[in-house]
Amino acid sequence: MAAITTQAPVAVFRSSASKSRFITGLSRKLNRNLAFKPPPSSSSSFKVEAKKGEWLPGLTSPAYLTGSLPGDNGFDPLALAEDPENLKWFVQAELVNGRWAMLGVAGMLLPEVFTKMGLINAPAWYDAGKSEYFASSSTLFVIEFILFHYVELRRWQDIKNPGSVNQDPIFKSYSLPPNEVGYPGGIFNPLNFAPTLEAKEKELANGRLAMLAFLGFVVQHNVTGKGPFENLAQHISDPWHTTIVQRLNGS
Repeated sequence: MAAITTQAPVAVFRSSASKSRFITGLSRKLNRNLAFKPPPSSSSSFKVEAKKGEWLPGLTSPAYLTGSLPGDNGFDPLALAEDPENLKWFVQAELVNGRWAMLGVAGMLLPEVFTKMGLINAPAWYDAGKSEYFASSSTLFVIEFILFHYVELRRWQDIKNPGSVNQDPIFKSYSLPPNEVGYPGGIFNPLNFAPTLEAKEKELANGRLAMLAFLGFVVQHNVTGKGPFENLAQHISDPWHTTIVQRLNGS
């Protein structure tokens, strides 16, 4: 595509503390469509970027949140992470809860979608507990409680003493590689994803979104008595009259 060249005067932005920098925030698509050539003699540019650790522009982040952690945008209105020991626990707690939320949201949404499509015949997530399984609900609860208690105890030990639970206590021939806490690798990483900073931030962002989605599914069912996919389908079929406004108005 032909480039568009202009010879119009370009405003000069200068800083008293540092030299001017070049704009890097334009998208690739814009760069393919437009290429501005400023006058070589008197023009210079500047770079605009958000500071790491500021969830709201202009709002100072707490001193204990330096932006060094993945997903750290300086948001902690209740000062929960002020204690370094608590911060270590909250980092892992958010990571694990985000992963469970992503699984939970998929488990709530996909069976409803596949059932509506006629591929499977599964109960809605809010009726799943009414189905008959190989054991009673109380028995399943006890089994899950014991298993989760065991797993959480070993996870807590790993947080307090990283690497202390890498060895399988029963099958001695199996062990996890000495990786970072929260990213065990090995059998828990079958696709061999590298725990880069970008990957960690994407996982946290999706986990936070999933936690909000889970809460939204629960509230939505309490209000409408239906699942998320059915509510979405009703809204799409009549978007002007099937909204939260009509629901709050009782219509």
